[in-house]
Amino acid sequence: MKPALQFRLHQQLTLTPQLQQAIRLLQLSQLELEAELRQIAESNPLLEFAEEIEDEETESLEAAEGDYQVADKAPESHSENDEGAIDWADGGGAAESPIDFSSNSPGSSSGSRGDEDFEPQNAAPETLQQHLTWQLNLASFNPREHLIATVLIDALNPAGYLAEGMEAVLAALPAGFDASVEEVEAVRRRLQGFDPAGVGSLDLRDCLRVQLEQFDPDTPHRALALRIVDSELELLARNDIVRLARRLHASPDEVAEAAVLIRSLDPRPGAALDATPVEYVAPDVYAIRDGMRWRVSLNPDSQPRLGLNQHYCGLIAKARGEDASWMRGQLQEARWLIKSLESRAETLLKVAEAIVRRQSAFLDYGPEAMHPLVLREVAEEVGMHESTISRVTTRKYLHTPRGTFELKYFFSSGVSTEDGGSASATAIQAMLRKLIDAENPRKPLSDQAIAEELQSKGIQVARRTVAKYREGLRIPTSSERQRAS
Repeated sequence: MKPALQFRLHQQLTLTPQLQQAIRLLQLSQLELEAELRQIAESNPLLEFAEEIEDEETESLEAAEGDYQVADKAPESHSENDEGAIDWADGGGAAESPIDFSSNSPGSSSGSRGDEDFEPQNAAPETLQQHLTWQLNLASFNPREHLIATVLIDALNPAGYLAEGMEAVLAALPAGFDASVEEVEAVRRRLQGFDPAGVGSLDLRDCLRVQLEQFDPDTPHRALALRIVDSELELLARNDIVRLARRLHASPDEVAEAAVLIRSLDPRPGAALDATPVEYVAPDVYAIRDGMRWRVSLNPDSQPRLGLNQHYCGLIAKARGEDASWMRGQLQEARWLIKSLESRAETLLKVAEAIVRRQSAFLDYGPEAMHPLVLREVAEEVGMHESTISRVTTRKYLHTPRGTFELKYFFSSGVSTEDGGSASATAIQAMLRKLIDAENPRKPLSDQAIAEELQSKGIQVARRTVAKYREGLRIPTSSERQRAS
């Protein structure tokens, strides 16, 4: 028998190249978008950045602006009134090293530089390798030692350590260069005395010992500090002064002074010469207080000013054959790209407005007023899919009077409250930190005590949840905080 023919009807969603491009642009950060657009513009002569037009002859600038189709028209701030502002009159309604080294140490500093404006320097910063090589060329090394020292310097990681160990250094020496471990170790010891002291160390203990050895022998508590570094770093990391004193047969005061000396050292000596440029976040969106309302607008400097090159557009009519077909294709792709950029900007603004509308209490009162918010809620409000909201809130930043935050920061799960409502995890973490900041340092609050305090405020939270939030905030346990005090 012949098999019977069967017909099946089914639907299949196919993403057009234009939609795929729009989705891709939506998930890119500001810097990634700029790089992507420049790469596309290099391959499409019909596309041009606005600053390239501005560099042309000044006498034709006005005429060029009249014909130039620029995709830098930032969407107007959406609103529910004719004034172009969002009207919410009710204000929203509804460690690398376990030891805490001194922040004065240049290699261990992690604080921000503050709000001061510094002029960028044109000269490239000196790298750790360059700094050490300069010293090496002035030192009295023979040719063999010089070569070994060069290999050692090249093997240092940004913190100034030989992270791969001595075996990697021996393997990096030229073939036929017969050097013993003892010979390389002798050169390494001399390298550790270079500036910054401690470079070329194998581990933290080695690094701290070298720095302590450079102190004058008469330095108070130096000998005791060396003993701690040699055998009791673990107890020092826990700040267990009493046990340290008992093990080292010293008084607690002497141990405390030695601990202060150790914490004044630099655990990452090479970091002070790390030439990696610091990257600063530029906001994509602004939230500005306007009377009783919050106005949301795009950062005009973050929107790519991409347009059509009118010179090449004028050549399309004169082109013939394959050239004309190719240029028309490039023109169509350029128009799709410009439209995708406009759609990206509109989507970003719409999502940012929805977030600010939901979290206006945070902008008014701080993290403790943060409301629970999930992707689905914003997706339903703006009429988009959750995956779109996820893309548009990743690596996009909102500048507010309280600081600049990634849009994802405003999303958090909720915890039940006594009145049947819910509090966001971000708000609970802010309350937790506030409780710990105000605690008696000699009698810090346990996780259970914090849970009970939050429950007294109507927030139903378990001790293990408090512990999870505390660890997420990198706050030590109550016993560790007590010892640190």
